[in-house]
Amino acid sequence: MTVTNEELVAQFPGRPISYDNADHYRGWLDHRLLLNRCGECATWHEPPRPSCPNCWSMNVVPTQVAGSGTIHLVVFLHQGPAATGVDYSTPYPVVTVELDEQPNLRITSTVIGASNDEITISKRVSLSWQLRDGAPMPVFTLDSGSEQ
Repeated sequence: MTVTNEELVAQFPGRPISYDNADHYRGWLDHRLLLNRCGECATWHEPPRPSCPNCWSMNVVPTQVAGSGTIHLVVFLHQGPAATGVDYSTPYPVVTVELDEQPNLRITSTVIGASNDEITISKRVSLSWQLRDGAPMPVFTLDSGSEQ
C-alpha cells in the first residue's frame, strides 16, 4: 500500500518532508533506510538531492543500505529542545556514522542500548529502529567487541 504525501506528512509531524526525501521517509515506515544512489555513476549521497553531486545526473534512486558502519563523530548533548525520547539529564548521544557502502557516506542519528562511555569514535554499529511519537526512526546499536 502506497502512503500518500498527506499521510506521510501526518505520520512525521515537524519533519521537513519534500519531493526529494519523501521516498526516504516512506522507507522508514517499512524499517528500510534508503539513501540516494546515482543510476549513472553509482555514487551514494546524503542528504537527498535531485541530482548526483558527482556526475550531475538526474537519475538518482532511493536505494536501501545495509546500515552497518563505523562511528565517525560523537557529540553528547547536555541540553536542547524538548523531544520525545530524549532525556538530557544524562547527556544524549548524537553520532555520525560512516556507512560501509561508500567512504564518506554518512548519516547522523543516535546510539541506543549502550552507556555513553561505550559510545566512541571507531566503534562498529548496526542499524536499528526506534519509535518516536509513533513513527519509526533509524538509530544504531553497538556491535559487540569490534572496532575498525
